[in-house]
Amino acid sequence: MLHHPAVPSQSDRQRLRTTFEEVPELYDRARPLYPEQIFDDLAALARLPEGARIVEIGCGTGQATLPLAQRGYAVTCVELGERLAAYTRRKLDAFPEVKIVNESFETWMPREVGFDAVVAFTAFHWIDPELRYGKSASLLRAGGALAVVVTQHVLADGGDGFFAEVGEDYIALMPDADGALPPHPDAVPDLGDEVDASGLFRTLGVGRYVWDVTYTADDYTAVLDTYSGHRALEEDRRRRLLERIRRRIEARPEGTVRKSYLAVLTVAGRPESYDRR
Repeated sequence: MLHHPAVPSQSDRQRLRTTFEEVPELYDRARPLYPEQIFDDLAALARLPEGARIVEIGCGTGQATLPLAQRGYAVTCVELGERLAAYTRRKLDAFPEVKIVNESFETWMPREVGFDAVVAFTAFHWIDPELRYGKSASLLRAGGALAVVVTQHVLADGGDGFFAEVGEDYIALMPDADGALPPHPDAVPDLGDEVDASGLFRTLGVGRYVWDVTYTADDYTAVLDTYSGHRALEEDRRRRLLERIRRRIEARPEGTVRKSYLAVLTVAGRPESYDRR
């Protein structure tokens, strides 16, 4: 499939993380929602109080913001994309305790810190590695929590064989594509070791969630068209790639593809003794 380095360069990170700004409506319609259990487990592991003050990094179109707001939390969303921020502001208009800040998380400076939690849903990897843990810790009260959800396309036992075939389409149009299968869910690590190595947090708990989504050809190509790696392709190559994939799905007897997702929740606490210097 179409892969990017596990640790992208700063220039790649800056370029790719802005591609979502191009299609906010498509992103909100096509991307799968997170399982509700993630939010229950996050609240329990982070020991969130009633009405907790939360910073969300890179809220996108508010797919995680809405469940947090529905649980009564006061969420400050820091979103780099102007169109994404505007979209989420409209979407969450009924929740006065949700505030959308159109800024880079790395440079954002709130008037008041001491938040109960900093959360990131499929967005933490876009933040500068030199800053992501230090900046998060500086925003939290003593004993506050950092909760990071990483999502991954996986192929479990009994997964759809489509993904053993579609690599041919990527290689045909992108000689540098590796055509590798998605990993098994058990092969995807959590962030516990990385979190603990930061010296600013200690891991409190981890949750793992696997679910399937069945897509028509239209729906699956729409999802692909929201991914940063696909959007970074020149338009003609992206169009031809998606058309090849569309035809492959339509030629299947059922005309659908079943994709397995893994979300890994890592919740870490900021020790009471943390020094802001």
